[in-house]
Amino acid sequence: MAGSVFDSPLYHKLFPAGEASRLFTDTAEIRAMLLVQGALARVQGDLGVIPETAAAFIHRAAMEVQIDPAALSDATGQNGVTVPGLVAAFRKAMEAPEHAQYLHWGATSQDIMDTGLMLRLRQFLTILEQDIRTTLHALAALAETHAETPMAARTYGQHATPSSFGAQVAGWGQPLLALLGELPALRSHLCVSLSGAAGTAAALGTQAPEIRARLAEALGLNDPGISWHANRTGLQAICAWATRLATACGKMGEDLVLLTQSGIGEVVLDGAGGSSTMPQKQNPVGPSAMAALARQIVALNGVMQGAGLHREARDGTAWFSEWLTFPQLCLGTAAALTHAGRLAGTIRPDTAAMLGALDQGQGLIHAEALSFRLAETLPRPKAQAEVKALCKRAISEGTDLAALARTTFPDLALDDIFDPARQMGQAPAIARHFAQTVAALRD
Repeated sequence: MAGSVFDSPLYHKLFPAGEASRLFTDTAEIRAMLLVQGALARVQGDLGVIPETAAAFIHRAAMEVQIDPAALSDATGQNGVTVPGLVAAFRKAMEAPEHAQYLHWGATSQDIMDTGLMLRLRQFLTILEQDIRTTLHALAALAETHAETPMAARTYGQHATPSSFGAQVAGWGQPLLALLGELPALRSHLCVSLSGAAGTAAALGTQAPEIRARLAEALGLNDPGISWHANRTGLQAICAWATRLATACGKMGEDLVLLTQSGIGEVVLDGAGGSSTMPQKQNPVGPSAMAALARQIVALNGVMQGAGLHREARDGTAWFSEWLTFPQLCLGTAAALTHAGRLAGTIRPDTAAMLGALDQGQGLIHAEALSFRLAETLPRPKAQAEVKALCKRAISEGTDLAALARTTFPDLALDDIFDPARQMGQAPAIARHFAQTVAALRD
């Protein structure tokens, strides 16, 4: 099996990270770091920190130079970081030592790498935002269409009370709405890093804050106003948000695995997977992948939160932990959301199976509603006790609860109690409110 399923020719369509995949490659990382180096030189040239001619040359070269990632492997293996090898290769490629000497002026490796990562994360969040919106609109259409479609709600795997399929769909989409609303605040963590060797920016002198602010403006990132070499709060916040997104997708996946299983079959999946030996099987491949990805991402997030334990001013161990973990977390989140978007636009309920489930179980799913109807004329504890006794009789005698209730309480109006379409509570309203909220979203 490949070291990463996301760039595996064999597995990448099972775990489709889509556009996000291009952001987590060696080439993308080097390109982002070169953009940072070019922008830094241009800002420093404008402020007179380095000669303007050198700044212009470096900035232009950063846009044009091509550096093979494989050519940096020996230096990275030796130095434990990519930037020294990158700087050396860039200086050589410029073939202008009089200008090249001003490259990487006053910065440290982590400044360049972290800022380059922020550039890629900005694109990553934009991709996820669009995918969330696409998924939400598909879920909203499904929720609106099936706001009044009765189904059995289940708790602990057992029938609880009637609900609607639209409300079930809204339950999948509501976390995505919340996560979408958090994106503006989350983007405040997309910051430049320019703090030098030990976080003091000593090599940049008194102009350090202005250079950092100008660099942030040039790159379209935020100025943190501090050194965040060992302060990984922003990155941890992005990881936590992505993890919640993945688990929201995973919850949808878990529900779909259950709703499509043999004996329930209340949801139909288009393009379900087949078995190598059992021709009758329609496996819920997409939902299973979503749930598996969510489990992996929860574990990866634990590593990322622990990677905040940087020793002193900077720490290689914590940093290496991020490199091993963060790309997998991001790509897994993107893949889970890709599956969610595809499923949201193609799944359909089997309404006959849903009604069949409501008709099964001797009408016991209506026990709560019956107890509240009785409570209109009896004390609540007595009403509950009466209904509990009726349920035991129904189970032991194999009788329908509705028949027993009508015999026991002939003067009680019960037609609505045993009509699933009239016992969905707020489920239709929940589905429609979700659909209306999505419809009101601004681009």
